Parts: sequence; C-alpha cells; structure tokens
Amino acid sequence: MAWIYLIFAGLFEVVGVIGMNLITRQKNAKSFIIFIVGLAMSFTLLSFAMQSLPMGTAYAIWTGIGTVGSGLVGIWFYGESKNWQRILFMGMVLSAAVGLKLFT
Repeated sequence: MAWIYLIFAGLFEVVGVIGMNLITRQKNAKSFIIFIVGLAMSFTLLSFAMQSLPMGTAYAIWTGIGTVGSGLVGIWFYGESKNWQRILFMGMVLSAAVGLKLFT
C-alpha cells in the first residue's frame, strides 16, 4: 500500500506544479486551489508512504515522479522543448527511481 501512496503522492505533486504554473499565468482562485490541493494531497500521501518506506527512497521516488511528470506535462500541454537530451535525462531519473525500488 505504501508504494500506491507514493505513486499518487508523486502524481499530486505534478498537480501542484500545474497549479503553480497556472498561478504564474493567471492569478485566480482556481489556480490557487489547484496548487494548494495538489501539494496538500501530495505531502499527505508522502507522509503515509514514509510510515513504511525508508525516507531517502520515498523522497527520491516522489521527486522523480514529480520531475518526470512535470516535464511531460510541460511537453504535452505547454509546448516545452522535447529534444532528445531532455527525454534522455527524464529516462535516467525514471531508471534511478526503478533502481531504488529494486534495491530497497
């Protein structure tokens, strides 16, 4: 169950980052709500995951999901660069997260 919490914590981190990006574009209540709810859910689920997972592993995977997820959202929805170097390094972040899971 801890890994499920951790995956959803990472996904909600992406929601929080989307809210942060919306705030930079348009400061309205909807943007702030998306930001606050996304990060509140993310930190809550991360704390649940850390009850049974090692802190370093949980935090590294949480940030990895957030980093790659935010990068993909930027590419798909905000027209950010999708050059091969960027994709390569996102893949390296993902492979590091999988490696942590395998050896934890």
